Parts: sequence; C-alpha cells; structure tokens
Amino acid sequence: MKSFALRSRRVITPDGIRPATVKVTAGLIDALLDYHAEPGCDCEDLGERVLMPGLVDTHVHINEPGRTDWEGFCTATQAAAAGGITTLVDMPLNCIPVTINKAALDEKLAAVSNQLWVDCGFWGGVVPASIDDLDELLGAGVLGVKSFLIDSGIEEFPNVDADDLRRAMPIVAKHKAPYLIHAELDKDNTEPAAIGDNYQSFLASRPKQWENDAIDLMIQLSSELKAAGQDCRVHIVHLSSADALKNIAKARKQGLSLSAETCPHYLTLFAEAIPNGKTLFKCCPPIREDHNRAQLWQALKEGVIDFIVSDHSPCTPELKHIDSGDIEKAWGGISALQFGLPLIWTEARERGFSLAQISHLMAGATAEFAGLGHIKGRLAKGYHADLLVFDDTVSYPISSTMIKHKHKITPYVDKPVCGEIQRTYVRGELVFADNQIQQGPIGKPLLKGQL
Repeated sequence: MKSFALRSRRVITPDGIRPATVKVTAGLIDALLDYHAEPGCDCEDLGERVLMPGLVDTHVHINEPGRTDWEGFCTATQAAAAGGITTLVDMPLNCIPVTINKAALDEKLAAVSNQLWVDCGFWGGVVPASIDDLDELLGAGVLGVKSFLIDSGIEEFPNVDADDLRRAMPIVAKHKAPYLIHAELDKDNTEPAAIGDNYQSFLASRPKQWENDAIDLMIQLSSELKAAGQDCRVHIVHLSSADALKNIAKARKQGLSLSAETCPHYLTLFAEAIPNGKTLFKCCPPIREDHNRAQLWQALKEGVIDFIVSDHSPCTPELKHIDSGDIEKAWGGISALQFGLPLIWTEARERGFSLAQISHLMAGATAEFAGLGHIKGRLAKGYHADLLVFDDTVSYPISSTMIKHKHKITPYVDKPVCGEIQRTYVRGELVFADNQIQQGPIGKPLLKGQL
C-alpha cells in the first residue's frame, strides 16, 4: 500500500494537542513527525482542522442476525464511519440467536461478511442457562461478556441473579475479560406502573435506587470474589444515576476492579425538557434530571466515570409508537450512533473539557477497556491508521437527512451542535468524506486471541 501523510496544526497525540505530521504506510501509523518534517510521500496540510484518533464505541446494538429490520451491520457501520467511529463492539442482544454460546457467535461472524465499513468486535452474553457454555464462549474470541440484573425486554436474554453471578464471575475472572452489567435491580418486584404518554411517570417507574442497589450488589460480589483470591473486572454499562458515584469511587479505593461508562443522552438531555408523548427519548435506565446530569459530567472530569459510549439501541419506528406517543409500550433505546462526538463536544467545551480529554473518553479509554489499546485509540507509531478529521468550529442542526443508520429517527433532530466529522479513515483507507461513504466494506472482525 502506498504511503501518505496528513499534517495539522492540531493533532491529538498521546502527549496532547500539537502541530504534527502523521505518516501512514500499509494501514499503520508509520511515524508521528514534527509539523514541518518531510515525510517522503504525498502530504496534505489540514490547517487548523483537528486530526485525531478514530473513535472506539464499545456499546452498540446492531441486532443482526435475526432482527435486521431494526438495524444491521451494513447500516450501523456506515453510520459509525459517518460519526468518526472506526471501531465498535457489538452487544450480544437484540439479535437472534443471542450471542450466549460459540455456535451463536459463529452465526454472527457469518452475518458480518462483506458488511463492515469499520472494524468490529463482539461482546458475548451470560444468561442463567448459558453459564456452562461461558468458558468456551470466552475462548472463542468475544472481548468480554454482558448480563442483565433486570428483565432485558428480550425473552431470549433473561436476567441473572446473585447465585448465577457467583458461578459466572470466576470464569470471567480466569479469562481476564470485562464483565459488563446492566445495573438495574428491582428488589421489591414492583408492580408495573401505569405510564401512558407521561415521561415523568416513566422516570418514576425506574428509580435511581434500582441502579444503586444493582451496583451495590456487584460491589458485594466483587468483594467476595477478591477475598477468595480472584479478581473480576466488573463494568457498569450506561450509568445514569449520579447517586451511585460515591460507592463506585469507594469500591475502587478498596482495590476492586470496577469501571463505569455513560452515554451522550445522559450528558446532553434531561428529564425536565422531555415532553410527554415523545417516545424517541425512552431508554433504560431513563434520562434523569438536569442536576443529575451535572454530576455525571463532574464524575467524568474526576475520572469516576471512565468513558463515553453511544448505547445505540435502534428498533423499527412502529416499535417506538411514535404516532400514539405511548411511552409505556414503546421500545426503550436511543438511536444516535453517528452524532456522539458533536453532541458531546457541544456540551464539553462549555464545561472546560479539551478535545484531547474527549478523545481519551471516546477513543483511548474505550480501546483500552475492550483489550484493543495496543492497536486502536491512539495516534502512535505501529497503531492502526484509524484517523478522524474534525472541524470543531462548524455549527449546524442535526437533521433526519444526515442519518446513516437504518431508520431515520433520533431524538436529536433539530438539536444544534458544534463540530463536524469531515473524514474517517480505517486502517489508512478513506471510508467517509464529504458526507458520503467512500468505498466498499473494508472493516474486519476483531476477535480476542487474534489481535
């Protein structure tokens, strides 16, 4: 492959933002040179536009095989490329079959053939009936596994309880893989609430206490395991309750391997501004109050929350009950895969974050978490040439015509944002530019043990 170079006054390097020239050869970063250095190949000057690592999104529901009318690898990975995401990790649900054993993983790998515009890893799943299959699944190439502590909404993916976790966690610990937990726990088996089209009723139906109790259970189980001489890397997905932050920080100080993520919808939206009947805003856990949102941002600043991911969870417009406005019946999930960086940057710049910090939260830290930190998430010699050209000064409203994922719906339509993804390169290949996908699917599956 021919070498080329890109230079910019603002390159996000492992040492911060500085003028630099990035030389790419055979899909890898060949050298990180001074701005005025001669790379010995064609070199384009990007001026003040930011050159940064491609984003790594470790929480994406693609739903293929089985529910491709909701989303599929072709559309999801094109949307990822349009959002500057060069690597994503697919969740083990809501596909059919759910990815809870090696046979299901093999079906998923067959489904991705010639459909990936960006690189893609896979999480496995753990349900009560699949714990005996867990060792083989972790050995088959998944990057880690996930369980729910509450009804997932998918019959094929039932939740686990404490006894199930006591069986599963030592197996996950042996493989040194992360164990992702959907942390909501209804200890009282609450009767389903009457919600209708009222957002505040929906919010009240999934209280912070459910998250807090689930996280406390995981801390307790992690402590038990550590006392027995084992260490399980427990990870809390899509944290929305700021009340849990104190116990997360305390558990870490006690030496437990506990991490947490949050999502753009919890950082850019808030309950007081969500009108009744707007089902596109429904997700689980729910979008909470503005004061809670401010605490999540502070936790990112302090490092209590480790990174930001999309939790792109699409479905058909019919399942969202958009016309009736019935929040109670609507599928819970936010569709916004390609808009994460501009959404976050718009808020973050007002809160004193630098683009280097945001790059770490959406690329470097996520790559490390998924076991990809040696090849993804940094602009450094020997790393994959996953590059993003970003103009952090352009302002515009999000429109449905921009959307590359399957169904052109998102709660962010008409929301003004700042920051435009202008180009995306995957391993040195230009996959997105001028608001268009540029070529065929060049993405690759990423399997643990083959990286």
